[in-house]
Amino acid sequence: MCRVVAPMWASVKHPQYAGRTLFVVQPFDDGGADVGPSFVAVDNVQAGIGDRVLVLTEGTGIRQILKAGDQVPIRSLIVGIVDAVDAPGSNA
Repeated sequence: MCRVVAPMWASVKHPQYAGRTLFVVQPFDDGGADVGPSFVAVDNVQAGIGDRVLVLTEGTGIRQILKAGDQVPIRSLIVGIVDAVDAPGSNA
């Protein structure tokens, strides 16, 4: 899971990014602590700053969701907003 940290803008970008919202996201662990570096993800679910989200980072799945053929330069896609986590020991 990741947390949406900030919006990102690009003045020049690949045509596949046209009309898509970009966010900086930060992965976090079960306790809510940041894990690893933040990265850019394309929003597919109308997420907002501070939302906890599921991010897909696998190319074939992203191509299937976006139905954009084989030439999709998108590496990370926000595919869900997490409302709650019901797991033993989880504070997320």
